[in-house]
Amino acid sequence: MTYPYVLDLSEVDETRVAVVGGKGAHLGGLARIEGIRVPDGFCVTTDAFRRAMAEVPSIDGRLDELSRLNPEDREEIRTLSARIRRSIEETAVPGDIAAAITGSTVRFGEQAAYAVRSSATAEDLPTASFAGQQDTYLNVLGTASVLQHISRCWASMFTERAVIYRQRNGIDHRTVHMAVVVQRMVFPRASGVLFTADPVTGNRKVATVDAGFGLGEALVSGLVNPDVFTVRDGEVTTRTIAAKERAVEALPAGGTREVAVGTQQRDRPALTDEQAVRLVGLGRRIEAHFGRPQDIEWCLVDDGFRIVQSRPITTLFPLPVIENGDEGNDDGENTDGGDGRNRVYVSVGHQQMMTDPMKPLGYSMWQLTAMVPMQEAGGRLFVDVTPRLASPASRDSLLDAMGKGDPLVRDALETVLERDGFVPSLPDAAPVGPPSTGAPAPIETDPAVVTALIERSRTSVAALERDIRTKEGPALFDFLLEAFEEHKRVLADPLSMRALMAGMDATWWLNDRLLEWLGEKNVADTLTLSAPDNITSEMGLALLDVADVIRPLPEVLAFLRDTEHLDDATFLDELAKTGGGGEARDAIEAYLDRYGMRCVGEIDITRPRWRERPTTLVPVILDHVRNFGPGAAERRFEQGRRKARQKEQDVLSRLRALPDGDRKADETQRMIDRVRTFIGYREYPKYGIVSRYFVYKRALLAEAERLVRDQVLDQKEDAFYLTFQELHEAVRSNRADERLIQRRKEAFRSYHALTPPRVLTSDGEAVTGAYRRDDVPAGALTGLPVSAGTVEGRARVILDMAEADLEAGDILVTTFTDPSWSPLFVGIAGLVTEVGGLMTHGAVVAREYGLPAVVGVERATRLIRDGQRIRVHGTDGYVELLP
Repeated sequence: MTYPYVLDLSEVDETRVAVVGGKGAHLGGLARIEGIRVPDGFCVTTDAFRRAMAEVPSIDGRLDELSRLNPEDREEIRTLSARIRRSIEETAVPGDIAAAITGSTVRFGEQAAYAVRSSATAEDLPTASFAGQQDTYLNVLGTASVLQHISRCWASMFTERAVIYRQRNGIDHRTVHMAVVVQRMVFPRASGVLFTADPVTGNRKVATVDAGFGLGEALVSGLVNPDVFTVRDGEVTTRTIAAKERAVEALPAGGTREVAVGTQQRDRPALTDEQAVRLVGLGRRIEAHFGRPQDIEWCLVDDGFRIVQSRPITTLFPLPVIENGDEGNDDGENTDGGDGRNRVYVSVGHQQMMTDPMKPLGYSMWQLTAMVPMQEAGGRLFVDVTPRLASPASRDSLLDAMGKGDPLVRDALETVLERDGFVPSLPDAAPVGPPSTGAPAPIETDPAVVTALIERSRTSVAALERDIRTKEGPALFDFLLEAFEEHKRVLADPLSMRALMAGMDATWWLNDRLLEWLGEKNVADTLTLSAPDNITSEMGLALLDVADVIRPLPEVLAFLRDTEHLDDATFLDELAKTGGGGEARDAIEAYLDRYGMRCVGEIDITRPRWRERPTTLVPVILDHVRNFGPGAAERRFEQGRRKARQKEQDVLSRLRALPDGDRKADETQRMIDRVRTFIGYREYPKYGIVSRYFVYKRALLAEAERLVRDQVLDQKEDAFYLTFQELHEAVRSNRADERLIQRRKEAFRSYHALTPPRVLTSDGEAVTGAYRRDDVPAGALTGLPVSAGTVEGRARVILDMAEADLEAGDILVTTFTDPSWSPLFVGIAGLVTEVGGLMTHGAVVAREYGLPAVVGVERATRLIRDGQRIRVHGTDGYVELLP
């Protein structure tokens, strides 16, 4: 369908982004809101842009060349972009387009002053604002000048910053088209920006107004510091009045200039409190119309406000979706469960060591198999802890559990609790049933308990693999819903829970008592070295054994090093064709049979497993070949066991020399036996979950492949952008919503730019928490000590395990580690992560391998440079940056 080359703003709304771009569509929508005044004007449509671009010489070839450039090759992008812009500006506006534009300027005032503003189809969208990527021209006088500046706006789609922005966001240059908004110029006495949510904290109930004198360009360009008003509940709660020494004003002959603000005026507020509150009221109308918080540009003219732009605030973390059956909840702005009460949410990803966004199938499967209800926001999952915080009986236990897992979560929760009335205390519910008998029955310190639990898990997974083979179509989904109940039953097995708690309780007991009795911190870190039955540490050591098989095979090594030719689909078959390749393949196959269901971010079922992408393991295998000799796995395990035994003897000897030493030593011996019996099992339930997940995934992918054959889906991975329930319906009806899948893909891309908070309130505020410590040296990075010792070495900042290139003595610095990272642990000297707690997987395995480790170090991957020398204080919980 084609549209006229020019449309009045009154003819468009936010549904016409493809025709008039994001800015034009939003302005048209704004003009339809009662009480909102938008300067008159018109839009030059994307059809006009496409028609004009067709006249530009060699444009197709240059766009092809541009798309092939690396986003980091700034010089090449700068040169080619400038050439494209010059060609566009030198090409005359086609006559029929020029005639349509001239007709509109005659209607609005041929000699009037105009603002000519770019409006791309990929800007001012919920998932990408593109703010400042294209050009705006103010005080443009007359039709000829308007035509010239429209060409400049078209050309500005190829500024260096716009090109790089699109490339980094995975947006094809050919899919973005440029409309242009032409509006009657307004000459304000004040202007600025209104955020209808706090852009720093995310609080949706707090609005901030930035204001200055004259045109808003002075604020947008950073020429002046603005006055800042904070408004909540119809009142200005804070104000900061800046010294506004410069302003931008319009020139009589066209264009703008900077001018000095008079000394008597520069310290005066640009707005009164009443005007700021009135402006925020208008902003709330706009926010309600668009359904999400807005970044609004405004002008004050004759004591009336004109709105010249509104776009979504894309940097805010979305609010958790409260289930109500409404598909329109993708924006995540449904916040309070319908009862109007405040809510406090805790991040699941920070507990599970996976803070990356999950695809819809991934998070919906986790919701269906989790032990507590969870809500999605920004591709992450959160648990509503408000009821437990509100109850005095459960509040302390929740804070204690959160503090042991991640002190920053506890501090964030305490910060919220300190806010008067945000979480009102509720009376404890009357107990139901017989009174509690206290703690669960103690579990005997018997390795046979762990052996039986592991065998029980294996049997359950084997039954799932057997029974699922005959299930397909809708019957598969019915079967899976039953399997999820078995999944949860296994997770909630009382004996398994008691075994898990026994290991953790014994760890805390040893650390607390031995610090009290011997003055030594974190003794359990050494006492748990090479504990038995730790599936995750065994996985890391087993890859050393694979390296032992490959090390003496030169043809295999050459094959593995030629990474450009490694293809997951043919990798193992091609490997077998090399000299000694059959032996190497068998070793890798055996490893994958036991651990191939694992991968980075494994709680998301949509992530590619090692069995699906075996080449992920190649860099780690090659590192092991280079950095270790034969038999390293057995030597490392025996070395750890010997250190633990020596530490045990040392601790018991020192205790017996104390007053009442025999009792203390006997109690400690019992706890050492207990921790070594049960702490390894800490890792097994997760292994069982991921094993089951891989079975589910293979069955669901078979259904997705059938949908591809029936042309319901374009590719099987499209199923990942449907929830489990939606995929069930697609299989039942043989239909899928392509537009929904595309929206979900775009949203998922945008979620990567968001940092998930540890704690999130229903006001939208991201509460980060802080370490309240005064024992950390100046300049050091504070974190949580999880594995004792001090080590100095080269920091390797690695965000993708497949890109690991480690040498002996390196210290791994990364965002988070789940069990899939454990093969890297055998080759490093220390660990620093941004996310983690005392009993999360990375901490457990770091202790198992005797690696000094500090976790929960905020922004570690940005504050520590790759290759920088650092010192990790794993006993005291901080990292020093060395010169």
